[in-house]
Amino acid sequence: MSAVSNDLQSLSEQFHEQGYLLLRNVLSPEKVERLNAAIDEILAQEPQDALAYNIYNSVERHDEIASLIDEPALLPLMVQLLGYNIQLHISHLTIRKPNPQDAKTATQSFINWHQDGPHPQFPAIGGVTSTYYIKTCYILSDMSQPDRGNTKIIPGSHNKPFRPDSQNVDDKLHNEIQICGSPGDVFVFPQNLWHAGAPNRSEFTRRQLFLGYSPIWMRPIDYHTVSDKLLRDASPVRRQLLGVIDDNPFKYYVPDASMVPLKQYFAGDAGKSGYAQ
Repeated sequence: MSAVSNDLQSLSEQFHEQGYLLLRNVLSPEKVERLNAAIDEILAQEPQDALAYNIYNSVERHDEIASLIDEPALLPLMVQLLGYNIQLHISHLTIRKPNPQDAKTATQSFINWHQDGPHPQFPAIGGVTSTYYIKTCYILSDMSQPDRGNTKIIPGSHNKPFRPDSQNVDDKLHNEIQICGSPGDVFVFPQNLWHAGAPNRSEFTRRQLFLGYSPIWMRPIDYHTVSDKLLRDASPVRRQLLGVIDDNPFKYYVPDASMVPLKQYFAGDAGKSGYAQ
């Protein structure tokens, strides 16, 4: 937990203000190597001529990726930011090979400026949308320089009435930054932060793996009900994160403490976080 062993309150304050965190050296080089080997196995089953891959429900594709569901370096932070009544909301692997000529791809090799969420979007009050889920983005390739298919963001755009003048990712916006990180770093951001996935015009292949978390009363994006494969030998914490807490659906809104073992990580009142609980 080297990169996240700082004061959680300070990280929470930075997240609330800026709308993102870039945590260094969360994963060891050995873990990054194992994840990349797992991704190689996954890509071997995909079309080999593709320039971009967007693979959802990635935790189902390989045990190494599933191991990140309850990654101990990040769980306390997720609980600090969202409360303890949370689940895995999405797991999404994105690969963008070099594409200097901007060739059109079946799965987009870039994403224009947007907020994540459903269509129509989550409700907004005064032009501001609440945070409903938070993504952790594991950087698994060398993204230490810009223009390698990096994620672009507008810091602070999650907590103010904001809409970009242009949603075209190629149009440089005032205050935009590119997230630059090394393999093993993790980028954390909420769904209501304005962001974009830039084209990759470099010589490097972009590899990023997103795992998102939401309140357990929301429907996850990855599945209707979790597979027996993922539940096999799952710990109580992982079972909670996979959305399995009780047969009574009412308990998803008001769970007993025994149903949400993540409560042990939470050191405050969930009603004071300012986020959807």
